[in-house]
Amino acid sequence: MPLEPAIYADRRRRLMQRMGDRASAVFFAAPEAVRSNDTHFDYRQSSDLLYLTGFEEPEAALVLLPGHEKHPVVWFVRKRDREREVWDGPRAGPEGVKERFGADEAFPIEELEAKLPEMLEGRERVHVALGHHPDRDALVVRAIGRAKTVAKKGKRVPREIHDPSLLLHEMRLFKTGAELEALRRAVQVSADAHLRAMKATKPGVGEWEIQAEVEYAFRRAGARAPGYTTIAGSGPNACVLHYVENRRRMQEGDLLLLDAGAEVDHYTGDITRTWPVSGTFTAAQREVYDLVLQAQREVIRMVKPGLRYADMHDAAVRVLTQGLVDRKAIEGPVEKAIEDKTFRAFYMHGTGHWLGMDVHDVGAYHVDEASRPLEPGMVFTVEPGLYFSPDDPRSPSRWKGIGVRIEDDVLVTETGCEILSKAAPVDPDRIQEVVGTGV
Repeated sequence: MPLEPAIYADRRRRLMQRMGDRASAVFFAAPEAVRSNDTHFDYRQSSDLLYLTGFEEPEAALVLLPGHEKHPVVWFVRKRDREREVWDGPRAGPEGVKERFGADEAFPIEELEAKLPEMLEGRERVHVALGHHPDRDALVVRAIGRAKTVAKKGKRVPREIHDPSLLLHEMRLFKTGAELEALRRAVQVSADAHLRAMKATKPGVGEWEIQAEVEYAFRRAGARAPGYTTIAGSGPNACVLHYVENRRRMQEGDLLLLDAGAEVDHYTGDITRTWPVSGTFTAAQREVYDLVLQAQREVIRMVKPGLRYADMHDAAVRVLTQGLVDRKAIEGPVEKAIEDKTFRAFYMHGTGHWLGMDVHDVGAYHVDEASRPLEPGMVFTVEPGLYFSPDDPRSPSRWKGIGVRIEDDVLVTETGCEILSKAAPVDPDRIQEVVGTGV
């Protein structure tokens, strides 16, 4: 269920208000990427352009001209081409983006370089993301240079280039209304897939089969694709943070760490669960699992408006470090272990990240050089973990090969928080009831 055109129009309006009438902005579509020879990876549009338009075709550019009397929203897109459309599917074309996507004016993408300089006349600033694609950087710089030729005639021309993320990404950080509903759907589909994966797990099943079950559930529920590469790490692979090969056959006594999220209507879920392949935690596995769960619950308990983002990581570190010291996995006292960061041998990542159109979504974590306070509408993950690689001599012998991460998606509300991903079981006793029961 894509978002309504009026939502994208309102986003553009609010962004242009923030930019001011003497500014302009240029946003480019993501380039297509070759997979091999003449085949391409499945196309995914730039999230910034998606946020402002909902437009999913490549080879496009959006130009915003706040305050322009006739066409503040100008598009450059691929022309209609009957022959190519037979092979690749329909294109909107210039007329289509005016009819369906809110363009005030539209031109073929081939005309961007010729027309952009004139559009920049009368503007003092250009908001454009530089440093990603040199050819596009050069096009914008050339356009600014050509626009400056009229400066001697007394016309205002761009003298500044601004990073649009300073305004746009702050908007994207806060989720409301239909946008939040899309995110809820993505998280629910993700949670349902985790439950299916738990039921399908048993010794002898391949990690790739679990990945297949998860991504089948995504697609069957209407998800466009996984929001990121599925991680299905069993046994020692659970200790590799971004393990994506998914080639091992699971064995009795393993844990399976599944990190997977579905993208629905351009928003993605991000859930991690860890469970015993045999259906029952060993005493050592349960000891580690309970400690990670304790840290996660402590962080979620704290979440409310005004809490500083960094305080959540500090709280998780304290719980995990206290547990490691108490169990003699690292030397104490706790304060020294935190100060010396000895806990990082087994907990080496952050406790979460923003979530939205991108799995690691945009938005500043610090404001005015201080960790920013939480506000309603922010969505992020809470994902503490412990990893005891069998190859690391620092790993306690009883925990070698155990990797546990528990990740939920959390929305800040007016009075506290809502766990969006609660449909995916996290209680260890409930997990043991589910694993291996069959899909």
